Amino acid sequence: MVKKVLHSLTLNGEEVQVATAAGATLLQTLREDLRILSSKRGCNQGVCGACTVLVDGTPVRACLTLTARCEGHAVQTMEGMDGDRVMATLQRHMVQSGGVQCGFCTGGVLISARDLLEADPTPSREAVKTALSGNICRCTGYRTIVDAVCGAAEELSQ
Repeated sequence: MVKKVLHSLTLNGEEVQVATAAGATLLQTLREDLRILSSKRGCNQGVCGACTVLVDGTPVRACLTLTARCEGHAVQTMEGMDGDRVMATLQRHMVQSGGVQCGFCTGGVLISARDLLEADPTPSREAVKTALSGNICRCTGYRTIVDAVCGAAEELSQ
């Protein structure tokens, strides 16, 4: 029998308690225990960015972060960003530019892009490329994603 550990954290603005397997990663906890599905298991090594979430406002790879390290911290996923103006603008531009194809990488890309726009509301194309360099997309070739982030930045700065 697997030993379960009880953790308390804030998930998308709500206090939650969740019993997880000892040593569970945040990605395992989100997907398997809390049914938060926007974070994807891609490489499970922190390389692809598909599992990116915010912990206390900082992007982290959920596949490398132990749930125990999130005890008492605020975790935010795509599911918790309804009504977020920056995220809504990014999503619209991703669709309009063709930056979304299979959708597997989209959650991580959007979290990374939102983090960039919070830090730098008017980034250069190079800054966008650098900010998204930890997110792998096998479908789009990145140009449309960079176009989307730049378009969203331009709209938000007006």
